[in-house]
Amino acid sequence: MIEAHDLTKRYGSKTAVDHLSFTIQPGTVTGFLGPNGAGKSTTMRMIVGLDRPTSGTVTVNGRPYAQHRSPLKEVGVLLDAKAVHPGRSARSHLRTMAATHGISSRRVDEVIEMTGLSAVAGKRVGGFSLGMGQRLGIASAMLGDPRTLILDEPVNGLDPEGVKWVRTLVRYLASEGRTVFLSSHLMSEMAQTADQLLVIGRGKIITAGPVQDVIDSVTGTAVRVRSPQATDLAERLRASGASVTSSEAGVLELHGVSAEQVGETAAANGIVLHELTPQRASLEEAYMNLTQDAVEYRSETQSVPTSPAAAQEARK
Repeated sequence: MIEAHDLTKRYGSKTAVDHLSFTIQPGTVTGFLGPNGAGKSTTMRMIVGLDRPTSGTVTVNGRPYAQHRSPLKEVGVLLDAKAVHPGRSARSHLRTMAATHGISSRRVDEVIEMTGLSAVAGKRVGGFSLGMGQRLGIASAMLGDPRTLILDEPVNGLDPEGVKWVRTLVRYLASEGRTVFLSSHLMSEMAQTADQLLVIGRGKIITAGPVQDVIDSVTGTAVRVRSPQATDLAERLRASGASVTSSEAGVLELHGVSAEQVGETAAANGIVLHELTPQRASLEEAYMNLTQDAVEYRSETQSVPTSPAAAQEARK
């Protein structure tokens, strides 16, 4: 479990993390979301003692990270996969880490196999691809078989097979009762992986809760209906308070009513339905909506030239 109370970090006049209070429960995967500059990395660094809070407290499994006698066995951390001496082999790096905590060489071999590094374990890390470096970072985090994992962008640089492997791994670890706290900018992957979300912007919590609840709280739900008696159905649903729009004949877009209510209304009035589809927004849409006022580094929308002549004109 990770617990933060009034956690704050200032760098001079800039407040990077602003009075955050949250609890990351065991047995779940909690996604940590926010725009660049929102304070995610600073928060994670404070959790594991790399940055000292200006005020407030944060504990992991009931204690500040620095007070754990065997930190690797309590908390597995991936913050920077490149923080490895490039001249060492993957196996040498892991054995060195293991020696500091009395972890056996057999456990080193286990995490090497677990993360798919067996074929390159004897090679220098400096020659690793980004994806292989990420696998080594995850192996390092798993070395002490910890109760809590903190992973910053764990799928960065991984191919589709690797992304699926990380998703399966963290879901399995959570099912064992461990605490899994991870950040990612891949909204589609977070939607499949996380149980809970913690969203911050400009150092403050914007929202938190189960993934679908967060989506629904921002975007709501809609129902798409296709029927040869769409006009009759629309009149009856409007009478019950639903909002009805139509983009084409025989098709209705409904808000303020559930698919079950639509089906029951249709059945009660003998209305034929050819389609009844609940529609939910994506996590990406909800995230963009939530963070639109918290984006510190924003790109300006520009038209893209479609021809050499247009490109030359755009450069004038």
